Amino acid sequence: MRKAISKKAGMMLTGMLLATVSAGAAAQAQQTQGTTDRASAAGNGLSDIVVTATRQQTNVQDTPIAITAVTGDTLATRGIQSAAEISQVVPNATFSRAQGAFGPGVTTYIRGIGSRDTSLAGEAAVAFYIDDIYYPLLLGANFDLLDLEHVEVLRGPQGTLFGRNALAGGVVLVSKQPSLTEASGFVDVTVGAYKRRDFRAGINLPIVADKLGMSLSVLSKKRDGFVKRLDFRCQMEANGTPQLAGRIPYVDQTLASSPNNRPDDCQVGTLGGEDVRAARGALKFQPSDGIRFTLSADYIQDQSENVADTLIATNASRAATRASWVGQANLLGVAYDNRFLTGNRFSTYATYCDPVGAGAVVAGSTFYNGNPNHGGVCYSPRVDVVNWGVSGKLSIDLTSDIEFTGILGYRNFSDTHAFDTDGSPLVQEHTLATITSRYISAEARLSGRHQWLDWVAGVFLFDADGRNRAVTYSPWNGFLKYQNTTYEPTSKAVFANVTVRPFERLSVVLGGRYSKDAKDVHYSNLDDRDPGNPNFSQNLTFNVKPEESRFDWKAGLTYELNAQTIAYVSAATGSQAPGFNGRPLQPSQNQQYPGDRTQAYELGIKTEFLDRRVRLNAVAFYTDYKTRIFGLSGQEAQIGTNGGPLPGTQIVIPDVANGNGITTCRARTPAEAAAGQGVQCIGRTFFVNLPGKAKGFELELEARPVEGLLINGSLGYSQFTSPDLNAPGRITNRLTAVGIGIPEWTANAGIEYRVPVPSLAGSVTPRLDWFYTGSIPFDAVDPAYFQKAYSTFNGRLTYQNDDLGLSVSLGATNLTNKAYYRNYFIYSSIGFASSQGQPAAPREWYLKVSKTF
Repeated sequence: MRKAISKKAGMMLTGMLLATVSAGAAAQAQQTQGTTDRASAAGNGLSDIVVTATRQQTNVQDTPIAITAVTGDTLATRGIQSAAEISQVVPNATFSRAQGAFGPGVTTYIRGIGSRDTSLAGEAAVAFYIDDIYYPLLLGANFDLLDLEHVEVLRGPQGTLFGRNALAGGVVLVSKQPSLTEASGFVDVTVGAYKRRDFRAGINLPIVADKLGMSLSVLSKKRDGFVKRLDFRCQMEANGTPQLAGRIPYVDQTLASSPNNRPDDCQVGTLGGEDVRAARGALKFQPSDGIRFTLSADYIQDQSENVADTLIATNASRAATRASWVGQANLLGVAYDNRFLTGNRFSTYATYCDPVGAGAVVAGSTFYNGNPNHGGVCYSPRVDVVNWGVSGKLSIDLTSDIEFTGILGYRNFSDTHAFDTDGSPLVQEHTLATITSRYISAEARLSGRHQWLDWVAGVFLFDADGRNRAVTYSPWNGFLKYQNTTYEPTSKAVFANVTVRPFERLSVVLGGRYSKDAKDVHYSNLDDRDPGNPNFSQNLTFNVKPEESRFDWKAGLTYELNAQTIAYVSAATGSQAPGFNGRPLQPSQNQQYPGDRTQAYELGIKTEFLDRRVRLNAVAFYTDYKTRIFGLSGQEAQIGTNGGPLPGTQIVIPDVANGNGITTCRARTPAEAAAGQGVQCIGRTFFVNLPGKAKGFELELEARPVEGLLINGSLGYSQFTSPDLNAPGRITNRLTAVGIGIPEWTANAGIEYRVPVPSLAGSVTPRLDWFYTGSIPFDAVDPAYFQKAYSTFNGRLTYQNDDLGLSVSLGATNLTNKAYYRNYFIYSSIGFASSQGQPAAPREWYLKVSKTF
């Protein structure tokens, strides 16, 4: 299958190139499209941004969609460097680095709807497009914004024109295109806190004037992490409490304390550091005014440290009674308790290693039973990602009013990452995963512009295969499992969208898309306690094929109130492809589930005034989340080799109040123990439909009131309601599954003022940015995981010499050194004895020198 995908991609790209050459020889010169209805800003007015949210080039202010469009230069001046940070300037958007257990990915939410699971089993709810090529994964989606022209964030379902997994919205990254007329280049060098060393460079070369040009850009980013990994024994000795270390060995023997050796500190590494290299190249061929072909390729290698997760809570009583695990703690002479909390959010005792030797036999442990694969394991605290792709885009002006666009992309992704769930020198459960994915994405469109009608119609094809090879090393649950799962998703769609202008100033928008998605999955999970026995209860092998056909639609009205103002109303649907449980621990957990569905309504206005010095956009929305499949954490009895539950010290409790089939476990009472009752429990994810409603509004403002002064900002409010919000025990009426990790309020504002300084032959521009995030619940019942609202500030001072093409910027992020957590993973809610948090980075400074030529 993989060879077939690679072969098809090569053949199709070659065909597109041949079609370009042939068409160039025969085509008549056509009028170039892509101009906007408004003239570009002149003087002190605001600049226009041309977007492709309607699959045709339009001015963002003429586009009746809730869309934030920001240039690459603006993102850089606001200290935003990656896809995970884009949401800082987008109302009602919450993007962030995924929690460490989910690998090097991003979590993406728009208007409270999104996804945080990066596995191949699930599907994203926010669609990513890189230069018109669909990117299907959250894993590996934290793209560096290298040589970016602009980014478009579309809020609300985009089921008609973007289709697959645009349930909550879409993110479109548009790279700078090669120039056919002018050679140029740039070099950026940045140094900063934590030994930061960034290097970016690019060049653009016309090869044949007005016909052929190329561009190439490269990137290297390195920095140490801001969370220290500490040697536990060393630190206990330094604290004067060596007895707390029990018999846990040093991670680094050179840190052993003796009369002749007093270590300066106990640091053995860091988390949160970066080590990324990337390159992007593009070739643009324009044999005539009416034909354009762009071939581009990019390559990313990421060997960064794991995200900065730290241990924030332990459950000592649960750890002490875990029959399959307590033997490890007894062997090492320690209890799993608060001794493993460092007292500093920027440090951890995580080792990613098992201190028990390979093949050891440990009394009281069902895991350390002499098996040579049990014990002595060490995983790397770094990721290993290779992500590359190649794409081609062919545009032909068939007439002065009609354009054909063909797009084809091939992408190859591989990742290896590990995670430590306990944040200590012990091993609760470690995971190691190698995930690969290869896919072809293709789209063909015809579009037209006429005096009374704009239209676009097309087809979309997606064909992929992926593999997940994972090891679950779990002394906590008493097993070592090997997962080998293959995925072959496909998607096909046809779509059309028309904008009709029956009367002056009035436009009617109608659109529809028919899609069919399927995913062939072969799941295999073998337990090394009896890997050759297919009847062993923990050995899982099954095939599953989630598939679904659907129709998405859009309808809207737009009215031009005056030359600078439009008002619009629209209704649209969005959907998400179906999925399945990618982490079953026993046969009862083999589940698949349908895709989510939303239907949203918007009322908006876009306007400019004061001679185009002020731009104000506002929108109110209401979303009916008709099908909302969510994985709720619970527990169930662990199945033994005889098919019955394993005896233990816990009792299974059904959720009687809601009658949804979800169960959890509690400790048995003395009376239950005396009666011989009790089982050993194991975590389980239950997939249930929890329909809901979302409503809110968004405001965006940009102003240039006087020469040199720029002010911009946005405000977003999104509230989710659902009957399950009133479940007993919830600490607030919005702590529901979809609201976990999502704020109701977001806001940002920035101000800069460019001051000419003739004595320096240039100008100086100070800039200050403010980012606000409302309170965020990370657990439905425990207030300990409720992040209070917070504000952060970024600052930057830039000297610019236009004659030399030189700029020097001194900046800082998180100026006030605000302490907060980006997210939590509450392992205690799924039966473990720990909870971890991902602290945000402290204040960091940087110095950037840029040269253009």
